[in-house]
Amino acid sequence: MSPTLPDLVDSHCHLDFPDLIDETEAIIARAKAAGVNRMVTICTRMKNEPKVRAMAEIHPEVFYAAGIHPMSAHEEPPITVEKLVAFARHPKFVGIGETGLDYHYTAETKAIQQTSLRLHIEAAQETGLPLIIHARDADEDMEAILAEGMRRKSYTCVMHCFSSGPRLAEATLEMGFMLSISGIAAFPKSQALRDIFAKAPLDRLILETDSPYLAPPPFRGKRNEPAYVAHTARALAPLFGLSLEDFAARTTENFDRLFPRAARPARAA
Repeated sequence: MSPTLPDLVDSHCHLDFPDLIDETEAIIARAKAAGVNRMVTICTRMKNEPKVRAMAEIHPEVFYAAGIHPMSAHEEPPITVEKLVAFARHPKFVGIGETGLDYHYTAETKAIQQTSLRLHIEAAQETGLPLIIHARDADEDMEAILAEGMRRKSYTCVMHCFSSGPRLAEATLEMGFMLSISGIAAFPKSQALRDIFAKAPLDRLILETDSPYLAPPPFRGKRNEPAYVAHTARALAPLFGLSLEDFAARTTENFDRLFPRAARPARAA
């Protein structure tokens, strides 16, 4: 890695999605050229887990997580804790999810989503791997279910692509969770969201693309990819009074702490 490049990680992308899967080698090369040296690709349907696992096995830079996306929970066979725990035996499997609640388009399946979420929480508790949460238009139920799980047994968690309100941010930070910053935070009209991140402890923030979605400026409206996390980092660094390099280093340290299986090996003294 060139010393002039930031040390970045894309904590959440979907390399198996149709927009990206045919360009894996080129996408990884462009990411590394931008200073993005590791990425976590997220499997959202169980039938795709073997394919996503294979991508992580082939590419040293790629790690993976798996779960049932809340918007498709009603279409998928019910997930079991045992199945998620079995996935976790793979050394490059680093997180449980994404799971969560999405009432924006699929409010009619909220009961199924809530059941699925609770099973994912149990798997995170059993494996010790971080839970990866998708939350949209469901802040009250999300806070309640996450807190319910925490009362039973502690677990780690990241609020992926955080774009909810300040109440859910405060509640999840109080539980010890992390917030993930996506390209949404770099949009001109996202000042309220930037204000939430500015108030959060810096050691609770990580970066992601959610590729192929939510490309930051200057690529907004186009296909997103892991290299573009550098643009989000560059846009947000001034919010914390940091250079791009320092902001990248701090968020990457946070990633290593949250996802120890994907952490860069410690340098010898």
